Amino acid sequence: MTKPTHRPVRAVVALLALSLALTGCQGAGAHGADDGPATPPLAEVTVVDDPRSWEGPSTAVAGTTAIDPVTAGEVQLPVTVTDSQGTSVTVTDASRILALDIYGSLSRIVFELGLGDQVIGRDISSGFPEIAGVPLVTQNGHDLNAEAMLELNPTVILTDTSLGPWDTILQMREIGIPVVVVDSHRSIDGIGGLIAEVASALGVTERGSLLAERTQHAVAAKVAEIAAVTPADPADRLRMLFLYVRGQSGVYYLFGEESGADTLIEALGGIDVAGENGWIGMRPLTAEALVAANPDVILMMTKGLESVGGVDGLVEHIPAVAQTTAGQHRRIVDMSDTTILSFGPHTAGVLDALAVALYAPEDAS
Repeated sequence: MTKPTHRPVRAVVALLALSLALTGCQGAGAHGADDGPATPPLAEVTVVDDPRSWEGPSTAVAGTTAIDPVTAGEVQLPVTVTDSQGTSVTVTDASRILALDIYGSLSRIVFELGLGDQVIGRDISSGFPEIAGVPLVTQNGHDLNAEAMLELNPTVILTDTSLGPWDTILQMREIGIPVVVVDSHRSIDGIGGLIAEVASALGVTERGSLLAERTQHAVAAKVAEIAAVTPADPADRLRMLFLYVRGQSGVYYLFGEESGADTLIEALGGIDVAGENGWIGMRPLTAEALVAANPDVILMMTKGLESVGGVDGLVEHIPAVAQTTAGQHRRIVDMSDTTILSFGPHTAGVLDALAVALYAPEDAS
């Protein structure tokens, strides 16, 4: 096998931003978008005896979870924070908030912190019902619209490096709007830290601690529930690989450690094939690497699978898929592009839907 090509997490984020924009992605199932009926809860389905025995693809759709705001703890402003880029930012007013990223996670966190009525604009990925009437400030998919943002007169902007153009963010700073850039690296282990970053910037540190604790507890409980239905013997567990595809652009990547996909697979009770091979970040897909990895299941984003014409098209575009156990059994599990790696207050629901698609596929959408 050829030596793995290592790419930093920032490159993974950039690739996601570019390709989601190219597909004109319209929002996330976990946030209430029209991805079809939600996958039933894991607690209400019957799992298969051997998850490697089933044939055919399945789609996971996380159900809509109502906002349950944390309101204990006062807002304490002004506050000065050092953001993920090392920039010192002072926030004096959080009455008009823009919280923007490629997954809609930041806006969801702000709402869960009890500040939803102060959110004045949204990105296209923020599709949960409570934000539906808020003006859109992205265009052409995930491009920030400077004019739309300025018209709303924000007093603080929270974002990461997943949206562009970056000149728009610099423009906001140059005219004096406080811009806090949070960490773009997303993982299950990092959910608490992301919530803390947002809460600190908005002067609600106590609420952030409570929300992080609640979210982490929900995720831990869901991971334990999933573990109860996965094979006890590691040798019998599903070997999973996250495949990132944009057929119309000729983009084919394997996602490895530090991409977020590794923590997702671990939480789902699977064996991370990329981790076994020491792949870090993202690496261009090669037939040799895919066949050698030989996953039982391939995880994908829904738009990515659609971009190659479904499972049949995937095999046509990437013939090596047919040489893997996953390809031979057509075990491809997909989920909304802006949901599957989002990692936020709704992560327990995302894991639940994916677990049903993996362990009770007949009950998935």
